[in-house]
Amino acid sequence: MNEQELPSTDRRGFLQASTLAAVSGGIVAGSARAQDAAAKIQDAPADQTVLPRRKLGKTGVEITMLNQGVVRGATIDRALRQAFAAGVRTFDTAKVYGTEPNFKKWFEQDPTIRKQIFLVTKDMPKQPNDLLAMLDQRLEALGTDYIDLFFIHGLGDEHSLDAAVNFVKGDEFKQVADKIRKSGKAKFVGFSTHHKDRAAMIQAAAEAGIVDAIMLQYTPWLEKDSPLNKALDVAHAKNVGLITMKHIAGQFFGDKPKGNILEDVAKRVPDLKERNFSPFQGLLQAIWTDERVSSSCVSMRNTDQLRENCDAARRFQPLKEAALQQLKDAVLAHRRLMCADCDGRCSEAAGTKAELGNLARYLTYHQHHGNRAEARKLYAQMPPEARDWSNADLAAAQQACPNRLDFAQLMPEAKQRLS
Repeated sequence: MNEQELPSTDRRGFLQASTLAAVSGGIVAGSARAQDAAAKIQDAPADQTVLPRRKLGKTGVEITMLNQGVVRGATIDRALRQAFAAGVRTFDTAKVYGTEPNFKKWFEQDPTIRKQIFLVTKDMPKQPNDLLAMLDQRLEALGTDYIDLFFIHGLGDEHSLDAAVNFVKGDEFKQVADKIRKSGKAKFVGFSTHHKDRAAMIQAAAEAGIVDAIMLQYTPWLEKDSPLNKALDVAHAKNVGLITMKHIAGQFFGDKPKGNILEDVAKRVPDLKERNFSPFQGLLQAIWTDERVSSSCVSMRNTDQLRENCDAARRFQPLKEAALQQLKDAVLAHRRLMCADCDGRCSEAAGTKAELGNLARYLTYHQHHGNRAEARKLYAQMPPEARDWSNADLAAAQQACPNRLDFAQLMPEAKQRLS
């Protein structure tokens, strides 16, 4: 089906088929779904210092649509306080990030902060019962008596697909999740995932009805009929809160955009130019145009990033169809390191057991997220066959990749940087 054949009212499907949302009139889309997305920002609290909020699925809790991801860094204490001052009220950490003690320090210095923020942390259980002891450990590390949302971290990374699916829909997990909620130690339970088979995990979890929220690797240009897009439809219908992460990274979308992408986006996306939005601000606008998304987790490491992203949240309006397509074209025209659509089709096309998508993701952590030690650790933990791309048809992998990653260039770089 081409653009002209798509129903004019199917905004989300149009967007995620790598085409566009159907909209009409001005900057704000005219479809019912786009109007619904626009209405969400009217629920902002009276305190205008706080960023606009959206409801997190069936929890009924409203969280800021911009979420500060808190990973290691020399300036993390300052970043926490600056994000709060800028209006962010949703914060995301994890055991492996090493930043939970920074929250503990913050809460000790200002006890009023804890009740003003929505706090997310994560751990990596092998089986559901592991969550109980892990939760107590996370509370101790954070210096708080409750967590708002407790995630299984990276579901699928430590499990087979069958094990992960059975985990999130099993009776043991239901009993543990209920026990956690009743204890008050964590208000809500869910999982994060960037696994290539995350669609199956998300759909199984949504249908089981146990989890409250899911954080997932995401792009606003999912193919309409892809398993992931369909899984997100099921999750949204079941009122599971969805938080996005790892949206994009590449040569021109790292910590310091370079090259001519700013000029290129201004030429290709006149709506963004008129609204004085940068490429990354435009990307956030595209993500938030999907009404299934409650919040986007972004690791903002300096005041420029924080200022820019908070401005994007405050001035959010759903993008109209032309802007969505133009922005997609501009993004794909520039070299990227990571494919947020990754479902393993690149490795399959290349005829290899090498995990090309994960190798590109770890390279992104190293080059653009600043998590060099973690990237090397993850690389070292991969089975030898998952790292061995020597006999892979990398040209075929590039053709199969939704974002046309240049694996012939990226794989040698990954080996050099991560070994």
